Amino acid sequence: MARTVGVEEELLLVDAASGEARALSSAVLALAGKNAAGESAFEPELHRQQLEFATHPCADMGELADAVHRWRAEAVRHAADAGTSVVAMATSPLPVSPTIGSGERYRWLAEHYGLTAQEQLTCGCHVHVSVDSDEEGVAVLDRMRCWLPVLLALSANSPFWQGQDSGYSSYRSQVWGRWPSAGPVDVHGSAEAYHDRVRSLVGTGALRDEGMIYFDARLSHRYPTVEVRIADVCLDPADTVLLATLVRGLVDTAAREWRAREPPPDIDTSLLRVATWRAGRSGLEDRLVHPRTLRPEPAPDVLRALLDHVRDALEDNGDLESAESALAAVHRRGNGARVQRDILARTGSLRDTVAACVRITASRTAPENR
Repeated sequence: MARTVGVEEELLLVDAASGEARALSSAVLALAGKNAAGESAFEPELHRQQLEFATHPCADMGELADAVHRWRAEAVRHAADAGTSVVAMATSPLPVSPTIGSGERYRWLAEHYGLTAQEQLTCGCHVHVSVDSDEEGVAVLDRMRCWLPVLLALSANSPFWQGQDSGYSSYRSQVWGRWPSAGPVDVHGSAEAYHDRVRSLVGTGALRDEGMIYFDARLSHRYPTVEVRIADVCLDPADTVLLATLVRGLVDTAAREWRAREPPPDIDTSLLRVATWRAGRSGLEDRLVHPRTLRPEPAPDVLRALLDHVRDALEDNGDLESAESALAAVHRRGNGARVQRDILARTGSLRDTVAACVRITASRTAPENR
């Protein structure tokens, strides 16, 4: 039976005319809660200029695609009713002074982290994949860690920061890396060692609780899943589904290696940190650090290596053909960072870039527009 997959996406709230981020999450959430037939998929985030939704677990990727489209469409509708727009961009291209949300947790973050919390207006995509136990989950984390930077390069969708080109495909990854618990981590070795590490980190007092374990991939503290957190939110929902498909393939492949008693790759965390930096800097436009050779190779070659690595799992899940097609589409049009820069080159305006991405986000909410 195929593992279930769920996705959490964070979206920016913006004024479509001015391109500026708007602190209206409370109004949007109130409308979403009022109109929800049951439990709302939407949640507040650290800043009032963003909105998050979470899908239910899905075993079929077509079902997951429908869920992502549905909740993006709902976000567009509720935002319009609140007098604003949503856009699937991982950072605001225009200058912004983010507003911290209300609540004790957010006040604690603002007090303890200062500018790091204040400036964290970034939007990611988190992919949850079911695992049978913490032992299996940790074994998966240890064996997939070297491939996570490739997912960042694929999803990169944040080239602009505070009104200028950052020089990065994913500047969100640079901003996110300011948290003390963020980024790649050492091989854990066992579930016991993983939980000991988490307790030690929380025990320092620098983290409020387990929810602040911001590893690139972790055991979820709420669900029986492995949660991959390295990715930017994707401009095109097809890329979100591709990302989820590849993550499930990585989990399946790593679990098989564990059951076959294959040890995890012996890669120093400092090298993974460099690979992650390279992925955030280059995206798909230049070379990436190849997870096997640890040498720079063209991004298309590294993406093909990832596809080959998970090919058997994709085929078993019935996902191989759709993954190959989605990867080919990304090669043709580029990731979100490429699309944003292409729009800026065409229009000469970051304001127009935001407006165009608002239209893209709204136009790709219906299943027939996949």
